[in-house]
Formats: sequence, structure tokens, C-alpha cells
Amino acid sequence: MNRPMLWGVGTSDYGLQPEKRVEELAWTAIAEAVADAGITPGEIDAIVVGSVFGPPGVATRVQRGIGLPGLPMWTVENACASGTSAYHEAVEAVRLGRFRCVLVLGVDQMSTLFSGAIVPEATDPEGAASLPLPGLYALAAQRYVQEFGVTPEQLAAVAVKNKRNGLDNPRAQLRKGAPTVEEVLGSRMIADPLTFLQCCPTSDGAGALIVGGERGNPDDLRIEASAMVSGALWDHRSQEVWGYASVARAAEQAFAQAGRTPEEIDVLEVHDAFTIGEILTLEALGLAPRGKGAELAPSGHTARDGAQPVNPSGGLLSRGHPLGGTGTAQIAEIAWQLRGRAGARQVGRHRVGLVETMGGGAAGMDGNACVVTILSTG
Repeated sequence: MNRPMLWGVGTSDYGLQPEKRVEELAWTAIAEAVADAGITPGEIDAIVVGSVFGPPGVATRVQRGIGLPGLPMWTVENACASGTSAYHEAVEAVRLGRFRCVLVLGVDQMSTLFSGAIVPEATDPEGAASLPLPGLYALAAQRYVQEFGVTPEQLAAVAVKNKRNGLDNPRAQLRKGAPTVEEVLGSRMIADPLTFLQCCPTSDGAGALIVGGERGNPDDLRIEASAMVSGALWDHRSQEVWGYASVARAAEQAFAQAGRTPEEIDVLEVHDAFTIGEILTLEALGLAPRGKGAELAPSGHTARDGAQPVNPSGGLLSRGHPLGGTGTAQIAEIAWQLRGRAGARQVGRHRVGLVETMGGGAAGMDGNACVVTILSTG
């Protein structure tokens, strides 16, 4: 077995970019990742692409554009976890010795397809009930309000924190100012209790990663763990809110692989498509007991200068959420943080980082997939 390492990362800008071809977003991210890894394109052995709404053949057109025809290349679609699912496959391929150097790309261009919430699949129960993801997350928030006494102010504190962080991310989509709790709660209601400023924007963007074996480069980051799970059946017999169990199962596997506990994580990038999503995820990861995750942002624990900063990039709430391009952007942010190169948003402790991406679910499943990966400086 080989020890997989993260050699290089790169991203495009994130935002509404309908005038660009989706391949352009990909090429920008790939060029930066290749340069960051200090390799030539000819050293890449395989390509894995994560995309949800990319047009058919987008991966092949990207491959043609970077001048690497003939390499093994495949596309992964796992909802919001598509980019990190592609990364997970690359990590496993390197670990097992199938390839020495793999290019991972996550990309989607949402602005040309949706002006608001993603339309659910009509053949699923959620689609038949006209229940898009904002409504599904809102149901989880309502349960936490009723069961644990989570307050609107605690939900809003997540948005305030992440949007403040996003001001220092030059590639983030939303950088027009950090709202107050009152402004978050006063914004337009989307799905009670989630207001407009508690929901991620429609976005375009790409992220690229170079995963390879050990090569003695001090800039390379050790991939201590990468765990991916698919959603299990979720219905009236399930004890947890939607998505919780998938994150918990992936986290348990990742911490076991790394031989670490949640307390050892210095900085995290987690899936905060909606404010309640960050709260649920941090509980499922073990940073807080059930019902106590809402206390982390107001207390300062997850602030950029807190004990365990969460989403110093601004998260999905500020950076944007181009589905396939989200997980790779999360990993790029953790890489910059661990290397101490995150600029104004750099956190203090930065030896061990964690990324979690959970793909939105449908058809009575507890999410499509969840990936949790742990990286370190060695």
C-alpha cells in the first residue's frame, strides 16, 4: 500500500459566471493545481471528475482542452458530494498503487440552469410533495427548535460568522459585508425558520486537486483518512434528522482511519448550504453533543480565532455552492490553511484539518453520499 498525499490545489473564482464556458472554469482550476504541485501535465496518470449538472461529455472536453487525451478518465455524480467523491476515488487509486498521480476536478455551472432552489426530481416522494432542499433543511431546523430549544439567533450566528469570514476570501461570491444577527433574521423568509441570508447562493465554479504518492516534498499534505458512505434508508423509523446518520458514519470511519479524535482537529470546512447544516454536521462529527451544536458559533468556539475554526473560507454561505465544485474548494481551503498560506483568513493552529461534504438526498434516502477526509502537515 502507498501513502496518499495531496500535492497541489487550485480553484476558479466562485460566483455567477454565465458568460464563461464551464470548461473555462475547470481549466483555470487545473492550471493552478498543476503549478501548485510543481508537476507537468504529462505526469498525470488519470483524471476523476465530479459534476452534477455538467453537460454530457464535459469531462472529455476538459480533458481535450488540457491536452491529455487517452488517459483513464471517469465522472462521478454524488449530488453535493460529487467533488469529494471523485477525490476519494483518487485517494484509493493511489493508495492501492493503481496510479501514481491523479488529477481530481470538481465543477458545475449553476447560473445557466437555475435562478433559485434546485427543482426536485418529480418521480421522488420529495419531488411529488414539492419539497426542495431548503424545505428539507427547514424541517430539521424546526425539529431542533422544538426538541432542543435552538433559537433563531443561534441559527443566524452561523451565517454571521461565515459571511464575515468570506469578506477575506477574494474568490468568494458574496463579499458585500457581514450582516448582523438582526439583519440575517430580517431577511426574506425562504423556508421557516431559514431566511434568505441563511441559504447558500446559486454559483458557478471549479476546484482541482493533485493526489499522488509520497515523494519527499515538504509542501505535500498527508491524507490521513478519506471515508465515503452512501445514504441509508430514511423514514419514520429513523431516530435522527435527515442527513445526520450519513455524516456520523463517515466521520466514525475517518477518525478510525486517522487514529484521531474530534478534539485533535484544528480547522474544518463543512457543508453549510444552510445554517442548520453546519450545526447538525458539527454534532455528527463529534464536536458537540446532540442538541448543543447551535451553541458553537455564538460562543466563539468555531470563529476564525476560536478553538476550532469552522469554514474560515466563508463556507458555502459566502463562497457559493456549485455542487460538484464545492468539495474540491473545501479541500483547497484546508490545504492553504495547513500550509499557512490563507492570507487574512489564516487560522492560528493549522496542523490537522478536516473536510466534510454531504450530498443532498432524495427518494427516502439519508442523503446521497457523505465524504469526510482528514489531512495534516505530517
